[in-house]
Amino acid sequence: MSRIILFNKPFNVLSQFTDKGTLGSSRKTLSEFIDVPGVYTAGRLDKDSEGLLVLTDNGKLQNKIASPRFRTAKTYWVQVEGTATDSEIKALRQGVQLKDGITAEATVQAINEPANLWPRTPPVRFRKSVPDCWLSITITEGRNRQVRRMTAAVGLPTLRLIRYSVGDWTIDGIENGAWKSV
Repeated sequence: MSRIILFNKPFNVLSQFTDKGTLGSSRKTLSEFIDVPGVYTAGRLDKDSEGLLVLTDNGKLQNKIASPRFRTAKTYWVQVEGTATDSEIKALRQGVQLKDGITAEATVQAINEPANLWPRTPPVRFRKSVPDCWLSITITEGRNRQVRRMTAAVGLPTLRLIRYSVGDWTIDGIENGAWKSV
């Protein structure tokens, strides 16, 4: 039977168990939160992104989640600088031009700030003269920093990015920095 772990990754944590960065680096890794041998991440989240990270000991499942070929849906809560207009949301839905090509269609909608959202450490820096808003964006690709690049392409820089779901799994009921086995 496969082992599957759902982890609500905090901001500024690497999506790996060891830090192979610069000598003397003291970046946080998964090993500070998860002490389960033989599990590996199915996909990644940048260190400056938060939310759901799926880990498993099943290579086929890991590939199915991470490979763009299987088009596993991933939903992100995205706080952006500015107020999203209907035309910006429409552009995100239809696909935007990035340096590596046009993105696939996405499901995008404006949302209220998610309920029970944990504070980010350090907090997001806001500009008093510029509003911000939240979007829910579901993609089936998985290009490097894709959601951040998509919002920037339509003039809405990402301030905070939280992966809410991967397929049918969500962070519901998982505190930030905690994990559960499913």
